[in-house]
Amino acid sequence: MPELIIKLVKSLNGRLDNHIATANSLGLKKINDVTVQPDNPQTRGKIARISYLIEVKEAQ
Repeated sequence: MPELIIKLVKSLNGRLDNHIATANSLGLKKINDVTVQPDNPQTRGKIARISYLIEVKEAQ
């Protein structure tokens, strides 16, 4: 199954509570945290919500 590498590049300070919760659900708590998630509609929805805070790459 394809996977995505997600990196938090901006701080969560001062963000909306639901955006912080979305980042935490992806395993991102601090700047430069990196996680590998499956490429599915649920993950894509989370990425769309906080796209301004993260960088996404496809795992090879």
